[in-house]
Amino acid sequence: MEQTNQRIAKISAHLYPSNSQIMEDSSELMRANCRAKGGAPGFKVAILGAAGGIGQPLAMLMKMNPLVSVLHLYDVVNAPGVTADISHMDTGAVVRGFLGQPQLESALTGMDLVIIPAGVPRKPGMTRDDLFNINAGIVRTLCEGIAKSCPRAIVNLISNPVNSTVPIAAEVFKKAGTYDPKRLLGVTMLDVVRANTFVAEVLGLDPREVDVPVVGGHAGVTILPLLSQVKPPSSFTQQEIEYLTNRIQNGGTEVVEAKAGAGSATLSMAYAAVKFADACLRGLRGDANVVECSFVSSQVTELPFFATKVRLGRNGAEEVFQLGPLNEYERIGLEKAKTELAASIQKGVSFIKK
Repeated sequence: MEQTNQRIAKISAHLYPSNSQIMEDSSELMRANCRAKGGAPGFKVAILGAAGGIGQPLAMLMKMNPLVSVLHLYDVVNAPGVTADISHMDTGAVVRGFLGQPQLESALTGMDLVIIPAGVPRKPGMTRDDLFNINAGIVRTLCEGIAKSCPRAIVNLISNPVNSTVPIAAEVFKKAGTYDPKRLLGVTMLDVVRANTFVAEVLGLDPREVDVPVVGGHAGVTILPLLSQVKPPSSFTQQEIEYLTNRIQNGGTEVVEAKAGAGSATLSMAYAAVKFADACLRGLRGDANVVECSFVSSQVTELPFFATKVRLGRNGAEEVFQLGPLNEYERIGLEKAKTELAASIQKGVSFIKK
């Protein structure tokens, strides 16, 4: 009977952390020691905004990732339901749910990686800047929580507009005295995923064999695919270059319009986020040569933030790579990208400094 009670206590502790506080005294199953039997040693990951359009498929895919031992799902609505649902999957990660701002600190304590898809999605006719005022405030609040509860965590920021929310996060961390530029990564992986897919279509290849570096930022003309550096080495006609560049830059809009009011890119975004998070976890584990594109603090251009390839390691983005050789079309694109990017970065900085 005692054993059954312990099991029940253990299960409720995973699902409803608030209950676990009551049970800690009566049971030796302290929350810190709470582990699935046979759960492999792995990393502790929190998803902030786990009940949203990106958050739910992201949570499901992270529950499937063998590198994750503990998965914390935080949101201001519906977190208990998503947590109950995902917790039934028979994979190693222990899942716990956290609802509302009073539980943000508990959600973040001890985390190795924090993924932030929180915020409102784009609707038809909305620009990424229309999102700014709502999402900027959300990102500020969540980053204040990170600075307090897990200042050494690697942060993967998805909330749009990334070109502005990454600078916002940096300013929040600077204010708190916890800023480490290597640990703050804007997720631009969806641009790379789209580029790989669209380029593979044109070349008649399997997208898994294609690698397209995408640099700059994560909105419209700031997204710059470097088609001259595609692997395997390929040549494109001018018409193909313009078609591909345009489609990669407007991939988000393509989905928003196709969904006709029912949302934006959530499933492909969740896939891209997990692909990037997995690379971060492999870096944390100490794997060699983990290289992906990300929007980070950078000296590659005169701008304070820029997306290029980075080498991911135990401390986050341990090396930021240069752009490499650009052709004339890309050099012109780079100047356009930098002009818009400079304004978006400034907008984020001013939001905190105002």
